[in-house]
Amino acid sequence: MAFDFKKEYKEFYMPKSRPEIVTVPEANYIAVRGKGDPNQEGGAYQQAIGVLYAVAYTLKMSYKTDYKIEGFFEYVVPPLEGFWWQNGAEYVDYSDKDSFNWISVIRLPDFITEENFAWAVETASKKKKLDCSSAEFLTIDEGLCVQIMHLGSFDNEPATVALMDEYLEKNGYVNDFSGTRLHHEIYMSDARKVAPEKWKTVIRHPIKKR
Repeated sequence: MAFDFKKEYKEFYMPKSRPEIVTVPEANYIAVRGKGDPNQEGGAYQQAIGVLYAVAYTLKMSYKTDYKIEGFFEYVVPPLEGFWWQNGAEYVDYSDKDSFNWISVIRLPDFITEENFAWAVETASKKKKLDCSSAEFLTIDEGLCVQIMHLGSFDNEPATVALMDEYLEKNGYVNDFSGTRLHHEIYMSDARKVAPEKWKTVIRHPIKKR
């Protein structure tokens, strides 16, 4: 059986639909940064997703090539994730998508080194005839966070975020957003195949003791 991050680390990918506090360990990611409305047809965000998956699947299928990665084991490509912010705003304003800044990411298994990553970017660019040079190897240490499973459209997230804030208030915590600690979403549904009212999205916010 291929290793599946969603099943092995359920506490980070399958939270309940009520807020809970977690300490998220450091992990490595394929990352592409950008700005603008993620819904723009053929826009920067959709191009970034193409790059992420090209590199992710090049690494996943590397064992079928002459390139051997030390410590490799077969795995399921983890879900797409995103870090979102707007300049000068603590919370994400879904009515102003043009002002979004984002870092779109897919988690990497720990055995993938920066050298392996560079090989995958170069290989994917050649094989897919797609410029993957925007992809970067990014290490993120999220630390103490509050998270919840949001069910439904992204535009309805503010109501779920309000539940998270209420939970923090009752339990002696506050949000701890900064330039490196951001609103984080993990997309557990394929938006192309599932109706918006059934989308499952992990929402995670950085926190600290009040």
